[in-house]
Formats: sequence, C-alpha cells, structure tokens
Amino acid sequence: MAEQTKTVLYMSGVLPARSETFVYREILALRSLGLDIATASVHAPTHGLDKGDLQKMAKSTTELYSSGAMLVMVDAAAEACTHPVRTVSTLLRCVQDAALSPDVPSRKRAKVVWQGLAGLALAKRVRAQKIVHIHAHMAHVPTTIAMYGAMQLGISFSFTGHANDIFPNRTLLKEKLERALFVNCISYWHRAFYQAIVSRPDAEYPVVRCGVDTSVYESTIAPSGDKLEVFSVGRLIEKKGFDVLIKAAGEIAKAGGPEMRITIAGGGPDEAQLKALVKSLPPTAEVVLLGDTNNDKVMELMAQADVFALPCRVAQGGDRDGIPVVLMEAMARGRCVISGDLETIRELVEDGISGVMIPPGDQKALEKVLIELANNRIRVDELGEAARKRIEDEFDLMLNANRMKDALSSRGLI
Repeated sequence: MAEQTKTVLYMSGVLPARSETFVYREILALRSLGLDIATASVHAPTHGLDKGDLQKMAKSTTELYSSGAMLVMVDAAAEACTHPVRTVSTLLRCVQDAALSPDVPSRKRAKVVWQGLAGLALAKRVRAQKIVHIHAHMAHVPTTIAMYGAMQLGISFSFTGHANDIFPNRTLLKEKLERALFVNCISYWHRAFYQAIVSRPDAEYPVVRCGVDTSVYESTIAPSGDKLEVFSVGRLIEKKGFDVLIKAAGEIAKAGGPEMRITIAGGGPDEAQLKALVKSLPPTAEVVLLGDTNNDKVMELMAQADVFALPCRVAQGGDRDGIPVVLMEAMARGRCVISGDLETIRELVEDGISGVMIPPGDQKALEKVLIELANNRIRVDELGEAARKRIEDEFDLMLNANRMKDALSSRGLI
C-alpha cells in the first residue's frame, strides 16, 4: 500500500496577501520541492493577485474570520460535540493562558479566548485534510489560533515571528516558544531574542530566512543618469523612517547639493502627514509619493533606481523592522541599498560591503551618504553587485525553502 501523503498546513493573517509576499513565496517554493502544503487565513484571502498559482491558493485557502463570527461559533460548537474531551482540554488551557499569562494584558484576555474558539473552528474545518503539522507566519493572532487548533487536532505546530508581532502586538510569546515543536528564526538576532525568553537547543530555533527568488529577480544595471534616482517602498508608518528621507532630500536641495529624485511607494496611516511634509519642501526638492503600488510596478521602479533607501528606526511604541523583504528584493536586483542600522538588518546589509548602514533616524548621516553616492556612481555599482551576491549566498528563496524542508523532514513531518 502506498504511503499516505503528509499534509502541512500553513497559516497567516491574510493568505495570500499583497503585502506579505514572503509567505506565499515560501509556500510555492515548498510545493515546488514536492511538499503537500494546505493553507488557512485568519481574514479573507486576497483574490486577483494573479491568474495562476496565487488565485488557486486564494480559492483553496480555509478561511476563518471572514466566514463570520456566527459560523466560527457554530463550527466550534460542532467540534465540541464530536470531540468533547479534547475540546475541554483545549479551552481550559486557553482560558488559563488568557487569565494567567503576563504576556496577555487585561484588554486582550477576551480576544485570546475568542482565538481559542477560532482554533476549534479551524480544527473542524481542516480535520478531513489529515493535517500532520501547522506552521504559522506572524507570532501573534495566526500563531495563537494555530496553537489551539493544533492542540485540538493532537498535532504539532511551529511558527515564524517577524517584527510587529513580537514587539508591540506580542501575545503569549513565552507559551508559544515553550510549546512549539520548533520556531523558525528569520535572523540570528531573533534566535538570541527567543533564547533569552525560553532557552532551547539551537536546532529547535532553526534560522530560515524570508528569501527572494534570485531566478526571477534579475540583477540590472543602475541607470546612472543626471539625477540620482532614489527609490523606497513600505507601509507609511513611523518605523520606516520615510519622514527622515523626505527631510534629507529637502536639506540637500536647500544647500544646492547634487540633483536627485526620491520616489516612495506605499500607503499607510502617515500618508497625510508625509504629503504635508513634501509640500513644505523647497521647490528644487523632487519627492514623489505614489501611494499603494502593486508588486510588478514596484519591481519596474526598482530597475529604474540607482539607490534603494529605507532609513528604518525603532518607533516610539517599540515597533521595529525584522529584515524587510523589500531590502532583499532591491539587493537581488543589484541595487545599492541604504538602511537604518538595526541589529537584524546587519545580517543582511554589511555596512560598506553590500550596502550602507546609517544610525536609525539620523537625517544628517543620510544626507551625507546620499551626496556621496550621487557623486560616486562607480561606488553605487560596486555596492549593488555585492548586494546581489549577498542575496545569492544567504537569502535565496530555494536555499531557505530547503532549510524549512529539512526542519520538517528531520522531525518526520514529511
């Protein structure tokens, strides 16, 4: 008798999502390696990202909250009726977590219980698929639901944490680190961060980067025109440092520095504030805010840029970037990158070798670097070439998909 295929369930907040390309790319890479990967999404999947693999993924993804609160309750109740003993155990653990964990502020206790019920509904909806393991991206809500869903199904779970989910929106992180079969770390910094909370062998904290497909992202030559073309992408929020980039452009123009054009793609809560900042710049400063931009357009703009700048920093509330995928994408395209010097990003951008790092939020340092690069296009090209090699050596998608495959196969899950 042929051995039954083992199915691993991948879960995220929105899957697939336009802004979280690293999640669906990892899934597609694992499928190309022969793994049977099912998908689940806390919220409604994004349809129309393409007419092929992503649309198929959106259609086949198990949805939770988007089906409505009533249906979540109905499915949780049905799961309780068919598996009463397991349900009592799962819900008891969930209520204890919500009431006793120091990682759950009082305002979030009811939400954790609701997520436990969503875990029951998830178990009911995927039980027929014979899932052997659940892996969640984002350490907050998706992993909470995955943890209780796995508990209800009597299987293991793992997760990948990133940034917002382990800093301002952290919930039950200690419990998740203790209970997960393993935890993927997108950087060695993340591994050390987790080890400080729950000490486990390094093998249980494997480093699996959010990679980019170097076979798709072709390296191109920077245009090196009369103006230094500076491009940036991201959600318009404090931690990205877009205000620092805009102010730097204004000061360079005011001082009669080299000509440059700053183009920023992305939307977010700080959009109105940043637009007002752009309007206040001297007329010789050229800064363009594009708003939300699809990934194909972003890649087209990347090819037209000389430099990619993301002067990220730690926000006032403690939020910070992990390793931004857009930096990897820019480096894969052979772009010279400028980044805020955060611990995690040091593992991607080697200062002066594969890019330039500036102190987070340091506008004067950014001005200096932009002027130097505008006046030394050979240096721009050298840093771009080294950036591409850095991606090939450590952040390639298939390299890291194989790391995830090894993490699963070494535990008998595939």
